[in-house]
Amino acid sequence: MSKDKVAAYQQQQKRNLSPREVEAMAFTKAAVLLEEAKQKTGNIEEYSKALRFNHLLWTIIQADLTEPENQLPNEIKANVMSLSIFVDKQTTKAMRSSNAADLDVLININRNLAAGLRASPQTAAPVEPPRPQSGSQSA
Repeated sequence: MSKDKVAAYQQQQKRNLSPREVEAMAFTKAAVLLEEAKQKTGNIEEYSKALRFNHLLWTIIQADLTEPENQLPNEIKANVMSLSIFVDKQTTKAMRSSNAADLDVLININRNLAAGLRASPQTAAPVEPPRPQSGSQSA
């Protein structure tokens, strides 16, 4: 199949996705990039690229939460904002350390959110920020 046909097919697929599905895809892409970066910690460009994409995604989420048109309940907005602040700190920590293990929590958060967005809204569990691990240092 030619690249033009593949691109046309991908464009059509994007048009048929719900906003939840688009968000789930974005969180999945971030998780995949971070997972790949874990395997390439020696390649600082790829490692940084994955963290920058994750940071951009979460910055967009933060901006959306502050929009007056956002109709999420205030409690959910507060939980997601708390989670995004944690992600910001963990991203900074991972960037400074270049330690693959620092990516695990970011990968897990993104994968869990993607799975939650793919679940039906009635069965999805509420999003809560992760609890700090005892003995760990904050970023």
